Amino acid sequence: MSPLSPAAHNTLSEFKACHSWENRARLLLKYGQQLDPITSEQRQQDNLIRGCESPVWCLLQQQDGTLQIQLDTDSRLLKGLLAVLQVRIQGITAADLAQVDINDWFTQLGLSRQLSPSRSNGLNAVIQHIRTQLA
Repeated sequence: MSPLSPAAHNTLSEFKACHSWENRARLLLKYGQQLDPITSEQRQQDNLIRGCESPVWCLLQQQDGTLQIQLDTDSRLLKGLLAVLQVRIQGITAADLAQVDINDWFTQLGLSRQLSPSRSNGLNAVIQHIRTQLA
């Protein structure tokens, strides 16, 4: 398991402080509002992730050996899920990304029970897309 960044620790603490699904859902939507949007010019087929029910775009760069990721979608709930995923993997190395267990991350956040199989598959498609782009 790759180590958590300070931002990921903070996110985990915020979600653990929520004692109901409603509170976690509100927090998830708040996180989604903080995602930087991907412009219409950047929403190209090359940046579109296959395997998600809703369109998801990903911009990926490596800077000084660490990942700089920007994710976006039009779905509000999915945008929140992408935001907490981005917090988890932003700034880690490609080697650390290979060790990230995304299902465990969403379990720690208390969100895995609310993820439908198709949404879980979509989030795994995002991680797989990023890993493929780095290969």
